[in-house]
Formats: sequence, structure tokens, C-alpha cells
Amino acid sequence: MSGQRRKGPLQNLISTIAAGLLLAAIVKELRMPREQRTWHGRIAAVPYDLRRPTVARIRAAWWNPDDPRLLTPRAFGVGWAINLARVRQLLPIGERT
Repeated sequence: MSGQRRKGPLQNLISTIAAGLLLAAIVKELRMPREQRTWHGRIAAVPYDLRRPTVARIRAAWWNPDDPRLLTPRAFGVGWAINLARVRQLLPIGERT
């Protein structure tokens, strides 16, 4: 084999849904007048953000100890990120008794 793994049916389904949501988000934004486009919001209850990512938004998505949510909107793209600071709070990582 060439080192590439084949995607299973579930991975194919998830990829297809993600691509469809991304396309729907782009179409949603392009249908609005230019001055009303924000390039972030929700499509079918799934968050999207198509703006250029910033360090602040990346950090808010992936490491935000002040946010109690485990899943946060991605800094760029469609879907959610895992708030690793919340994971650390929930798991006893590094604690010694």
C-alpha cells in the first residue's frame, strides 16, 4: 500500500456533510448584500466562521479556561473545536494524591 488509509463510510458521510455545510454557508453569505456579509454565523445550527483566523479566535476555540463549554465554534471553518482547557479541568491530568 502507498501509506494512505481508506476512509470508512462514516468518515465519508461526515466529510460530505461538512462540505455541504461549508458550501451552504458560502452561498448564504453571497446571497446577502455585500455590506451585510459577516462571514460567520450558523447554518443548520452548526457554527461557521470564514473570516481570516486570528490568534484570539484560535485561542478562544482551543484553549479558553473561562468558557465552560467543551465544544466551541471553530476559529475557521465549519463545526466545533474542543476546548482543551475545559478538558483539562474535567480530567484529573497531572494531579497527584
